[in-house]
Amino acid sequence: MNFRKATIEDVSTIVGMLADDQLGQTREDFQDPLPTAYLDAFEKINSDENQELIVVEDEQAEIVGTLQLSFIQYLTYQGGIRAQVEAVRIRKDKRGMGLGKEMFQWAIARAKERKAHLLQLTTDKKRPDAIQFYEDLGFTQSHEGMKMHFE
Repeated sequence: MNFRKATIEDVSTIVGMLADDQLGQTREDFQDPLPTAYLDAFEKINSDENQELIVVEDEQAEIVGTLQLSFIQYLTYQGGIRAQVEAVRIRKDKRGMGLGKEMFQWAIARAKERKAHLLQLTTDKKRPDAIQFYEDLGFTQSHEGMKMHFE
């Protein structure tokens, strides 16, 4: 597997993976051409040194997975850095082959390389299989997350 930073040419494939699940179908607008909001977001992510939008390629250089790592500097933990992993997706035909575990091993190593003291994630409570997967990797449910959506 090859892990690399995404390019603008990868955005459509990434959005396709984000939209290809029960929850993603309700919040993404995957069409051709993509709405410019996705391309604008990519440019912001790509220009921020604390954001890493990653694609995972197989041996044929096809994109089979994606994730985004954010590195958050704060004052607590003596000026520590927290790594946040989001938007983890694996192409539908590649699920169940151990790719998710490889992706998280890479993300953990990358967070350590950037001197983060922890790697955190959120997952929707409607995804019990994902929750079990993260627990099997060693993540613990240590906090109760809350959100406020704006219209």
